[in-house]
Amino acid sequence: QVQLVESGGGLVQAGGSLRLSCTASGRTFSAYAMGWFRQAPGKEREFVAAISRSGGSTSYVDSVKGRFTISRDNTKNTVILKMNNLKPEETAIYYCAARFTYTDGSHYDTIVAYNYWGQGTQVTVSS
Repeated sequence: QVQLVESGGGLVQAGGSLRLSCTASGRTFSAYAMGWFRQAPGKEREFVAAISRSGGSTSYVDSVKGRFTISRDNTKNTVILKMNNLKPEETAIYYCAARFTYTDGSHYDTIVAYNYWGQGTQVTVSS
């Protein structure tokens, strides 16, 4: 069992940056592949970025490649999403998710792959 708490959301102008954090409870954080998703008003939740257990493998949705960076610090039970050059259409609630996995190297980009979710943090990008 793991509990996830996101932070770092807020209001930013288009072109600005934000750094989202997700802190997990428990002693086995390094056994979980992690992901970030977002859900805009009236839209379905969508994949943003994912990272493997050790952090050695990552993936991104095409629309954020080159602007967003996912990373993790297993000593602090934290996964970070650094977002640069934000766009108004990226206004959404951003969610952190975790999936227990027995092997390293895997990352997951589907909602159903994840077992645990945080409550989300609001990101608002003004034009």
